Amino acid sequence: MTPGPRNLITDVPGLLVGNAQDAVLKSGTTVLTAEEPFAASVHVMGGAPGTRETDLLAPDKTVSRVDAIALSGGSAFGLDACSGVSDALRRRERGFPVGNAIVPIVPGAILFDLLNGGDKNWGDNPYRALGQAAFECASQDFALGTVGAGTGALAAMHKGGLGSASMRMDNGITVGALVAANPLGSVATPGDSHFWAAPFEIGDEFGGLGPDPSSGLGRHPFSRKAEAMRPAAPEQTNTTIAIVATDAALTKPQCHRLSVAAHDGIARAIVPAHTPGDGDLVFGVSTGARTLETDAELGLLGHIASLCLARAIARAIYLATPAEGDLLPCWSELHDID
Repeated sequence: MTPGPRNLITDVPGLLVGNAQDAVLKSGTTVLTAEEPFAASVHVMGGAPGTRETDLLAPDKTVSRVDAIALSGGSAFGLDACSGVSDALRRRERGFPVGNAIVPIVPGAILFDLLNGGDKNWGDNPYRALGQAAFECASQDFALGTVGAGTGALAAMHKGGLGSASMRMDNGITVGALVAANPLGSVATPGDSHFWAAPFEIGDEFGGLGPDPSSGLGRHPFSRKAEAMRPAAPEQTNTTIAIVATDAALTKPQCHRLSVAAHDGIARAIVPAHTPGDGDLVFGVSTGARTLETDAELGLLGHIASLCLARAIARAIYLATPAEGDLLPCWSELHDID
């Protein structure tokens, strides 16, 4: 198994991703869509999620396919990005038909980036326009790091960001992950150099420094993010939101199992993860282009999704770039990476 040609979630044929951001706002939105509606479900493991239209993704709910998924900064305000995506879809006459009406189905999730130093003194909510802009520019190629929903993200010790990774199985099935990483926990071990996800790195996709040789790691977490945000409550200013996708033909319940398994990737890449102050969630997506030969393959798909997600999280931090007014350093600034 090797990464796809882009090492992006869009290595899954048919998927498209768009980013839109505002440098002054220090926030943005990322949208995943496809050429055709796709099956989707979701699993939440963080204690403070912010979501839209996720109840309908439960395996027993009526709607089986969605038109797009939005990941956004902006906390609760960012959920309006879904409205911008819906507007754009409706103009294209895409959505769930109900009589003569067409209703675009756009689930979404948000992360908290309201205290990251950006200008949040807006008059009109900017996220509707950001959602529409992200959808309109969706393509197979898109940027990572300080873009889209990862623009204002912060991890415990470094600037966060948007990450993605993929894997192509020997049978031709592709799995990919897309993540906006803004966790309470750290993505790097103490000392800043090594990523928790290093055992799962392929090549030098996030520096190639390998695992930390130290032992006893994780016992005494420290957070530059917490110090920078005091006297605010830093335990309430987080969240890692992600999508894992495959072209394997999965039912809605199987998409749910895919999303459950993928959470292992968050736990492998972030320490600590799934805290009461994180809204950690993963959407599971299937375009349905390839048939699974056996039920056992679903377990392997979940494992691969978790590896892709761990790698995507590390890439998000590795590829973050500095901007004026940042509260935290980029990993690359501490290691002289161009």
